[in-house]
Amino acid sequence: MLHAAVVFSAHVVSSWLLWLALGMLCGHSTRNLPQQCGGSNQSTCSTGYVCQQLNETYQCLPDAAFSATSASSTMEEHMLRHSRSSPIFLCLKKRVLEQVWVYWEDHALELQPPSHPFLDFLDYACKTVLSEYDMLTNIRISRRDKCSSNVQSHPHEATRCCHGAEFRGKGVNVALGPMMNLMRAPAAGRNWEGGGGDPYLSGEVAFETIQGIQSEGVQACAKHFINNEQEHFRQSSSSNVDDRTEHELYAHPFLRSVQANVAAVMCSYNQINGTFACENSATLSGILKGELGFQGYVTSEQMTMPGDEFFGSFSSYFGQNLVDAVNSGNVSQARIDDLATRILAGWFLLGQDSGYPAVNFNSWLGFLGEHVNVQGDHANIIRTIGAASTILLKNKGSVLPLNAPRSIAVIGSGAGSAFFGPNECLDRSCDDGVLAMGWGSGYNNYPYLIAPVDALTARAELDGTTVTSSLSDSDLNGAATAALKKDVAFVFLTADSGEASYTVEGNAGDRNDLNAWHGGDALVQEVAGVNNNTVVVVNSVGPIIVDSWIEHPNVTALVWSGIPGQEAGNALVDVLYGAYNPSGRLPFTIAKNETDYSARVIYDGSGTVQIPYSEGLLIDYRHFDAANITPRFEFGFGLSTQLSHIRT
Repeated sequence: MLHAAVVFSAHVVSSWLLWLALGMLCGHSTRNLPQQCGGSNQSTCSTGYVCQQLNETYQCLPDAAFSATSASSTMEEHMLRHSRSSPIFLCLKKRVLEQVWVYWEDHALELQPPSHPFLDFLDYACKTVLSEYDMLTNIRISRRDKCSSNVQSHPHEATRCCHGAEFRGKGVNVALGPMMNLMRAPAAGRNWEGGGGDPYLSGEVAFETIQGIQSEGVQACAKHFINNEQEHFRQSSSSNVDDRTEHELYAHPFLRSVQANVAAVMCSYNQINGTFACENSATLSGILKGELGFQGYVTSEQMTMPGDEFFGSFSSYFGQNLVDAVNSGNVSQARIDDLATRILAGWFLLGQDSGYPAVNFNSWLGFLGEHVNVQGDHANIIRTIGAASTILLKNKGSVLPLNAPRSIAVIGSGAGSAFFGPNECLDRSCDDGVLAMGWGSGYNNYPYLIAPVDALTARAELDGTTVTSSLSDSDLNGAATAALKKDVAFVFLTADSGEASYTVEGNAGDRNDLNAWHGGDALVQEVAGVNNNTVVVVNSVGPIIVDSWIEHPNVTALVWSGIPGQEAGNALVDVLYGAYNPSGRLPFTIAKNETDYSARVIYDGSGTVQIPYSEGLLIDYRHFDAANITPRFEFGFGLSTQLSHIRT
């Protein structure tokens, strides 16, 4: 019965998406957008709508009884009489059949004749905005906040709205994100793009991000549907998942995406229980469109666009093959109508049919673009979000915040700048200098990147503090010399990952292990051996094992800075000096040993590699609780500099 209730609520919300899209096609009013009601907000709903609870919020949604008696049949009639005879529908239907468009990662989906609009798709990950293009900002998603218009107390709201505003400002119709695959295996390469190890948290991050992006008229695209939890063998593996686990864990963020009226969903490369995700009837038709009631369109993963017969085939199920299938009766006209309707639903839902900005950049020939600056005042918001998302994991003797120390040492390459600048490596596929994002298609070009050593030096000047640095990870003697007799020594550690398209320092997308990169453990131990106030700062894509030094008596603090974006150094300094009281909480569990986790990346195999989700529901904290394993830092852990004994 519980499951039935969840499915019903999903149908109500997604039915609203189709109601809105077809209402626009048919000339109905579209002003009754879902609005807050009930609870502390006592707004009443318009006729035909009822106040319904969706998790912790109340929204005005179509009244099922009203719709059944007066609205549903009308919508069906208009869909048949008007929408499917409209020029844009017929044009799109023709293009679906003939596939007369270029549909690739950063390019336009062109509908002919030229008087009709086109859709521009651009890749997006939760912590970055636009790839490749100039005059943009690098934004980090906070995983802990409920949204509000007040950036100081709820920076997530500003983050998601900035995302949408920048996409719209560049004329992007569809943002290929957010990503919501769960942190099943902590070393998985694209964990940094998602919401962590809990389906509820990931679902809320997805919900709020989608609503923020789409509030600016930009289509969001929930990805990767589904069970794409590692990079190794992502095109040649089968994720084998039982039905309960699929529904309770991995489908939940997509349920919340549907409830947020997401316009599109991207299916993943991998197979699910032996059938490829992008042709899997059980997941696409059964779960997504059936149980969750998704009314938008499904797009395939980038390198299988559009409709490859097999990976890299350069032949498509679309075009003449689809025309022949329709003419022979193997594919029905109703199916083609459904394809076209679903694409138009998101386009009309977000108002992209009228007054939407034209694309103003060129993804291949950047000098041909208009170079529209869409950054606004977003740098200040990014700095606040970076500070608010910082997690304080240890603060022995309340050594933080700092109080005008006489001398500090800054140790490790992660404190400095990359040798050739922040964009020195293609798609950010290197770990040189401060780590502020992972690599792969979720990257973007930094307009600038504030290194911690520079921000610390600028702040130290205000107090007359002496700063000594050693920005090498391998020069242990230099690190010890720099740290000797200093009031505080900061040691910066990094651990990077990304998409399987790149291998970085021997890591093919997924991390090879959960250790700090560049011998970071030895660096901490060397510094702690000579300085009794050693503060470790971690910039990492996910958990690392810290047990070789975390209990060292001279390691007084551990600051988890994560991957904070372009204002990395400034955001960190705001926390270290008390301008911002850290309030971040871990969105995953940090174990004492890597083997304590229930699932790990499968690195070896041939043919179709089988990835058994045999741990079932027991991932992350669920496993630690069930197996009675004591973690180093539990899911949700985080301290405050004001009340460092309190934890959640």
